[in-house]
Amino acid sequence: MSSSLTVSRRTVVALFAAAVLGLGGGVAASAAPVESAVDTQAAPGEPWKRTELYFGATKPGGGEVSDAEFAAFSDKVVTPAFPDGFTELAGRGQWRGSDGVITREKSRVIIVVYPFSDRDANREIEEIRSAYKKAFSQESVLRTDSVEKVSF
Repeated sequence: MSSSLTVSRRTVVALFAAAVLGLGGGVAASAAPVESAVDTQAAPGEPWKRTELYFGATKPGGGEVSDAEFAAFSDKVVTPAFPDGFTELAGRGQWRGSDGVITREKSRVIIVVYPFSDRDANREIEEIRSAYKKAFSQESVLRTDSVEKVSF
């Protein structure tokens, strides 16, 4: 019995040592991204906000927001809010509505980058979202915000 108890202790010690070494390996592995983060900080540019707006194209009564309709909306609502520029991407996506139904549809994404000092940007972005929901009877317009380093 004494020898099996010794083996059990050895097993416990071995497992403990393996766990400690394993944790140390995890620390070493996580050190690499920190080094990359330091390199990123040296990149040129200033921190600006980046906002992405996702516009679904399916109309509740049937049909889709056409390219011409979206272009007219962009000209009338988006361009006056961000005359310095924005990017528009075409895509496809899906979402689950409040009724639980999954809808797959064409979509548009508008990306805007702007300085933190732009005090009107948040209001203008919310006005764009509201105008699109009203114009095309949409349930929502997804908004994401992040901070990016920007250099021109």
